[in-house]
Amino acid sequence: MSDGHLHSFQEQVNDLLLRHRSFLDVTSKYQESSSRVNRALTKAVTECGCIKIKADKQSYPKDAPREEWKDYFKTHLSGQLCDHCQDIVKTEMGKNLFYLTALCNLLQISLTDVIQQESNHLSTLGVFNLR
Repeated sequence: MSDGHLHSFQEQVNDLLLRHRSFLDVTSKYQESSSRVNRALTKAVTECGCIKIKADKQSYPKDAPREEWKDYFKTHLSGQLCDHCQDIVKTEMGKNLFYLTALCNLLQISLTDVIQQESNHLSTLGVFNLR
């Protein structure tokens, strides 16, 4: 997505956010939307079963070079979201992005700047920014 698309999306959110324009409303809706993303993913596991989680301790050889760590760490996921679950997860992620963008608007922060700043941060710190 280009900077222009992000800016247009941010303007669209600004134009459409009417009922919950209060900072308190937006922050609570952002938190709620994050929970709904988590709930949709949980339901994909527990109700649909299209994805499965098998988790255990993440381990790697202590003498392995850092470049190889990705080969040892697992996502703990197997399977793939079915079309139905993917639609729901994407919808909930979209709502979460809407409220994140609304927060940016209320605080007069450019969503493009947020993304660019994080990208710069990741590029600058590189491997020291392991998350």
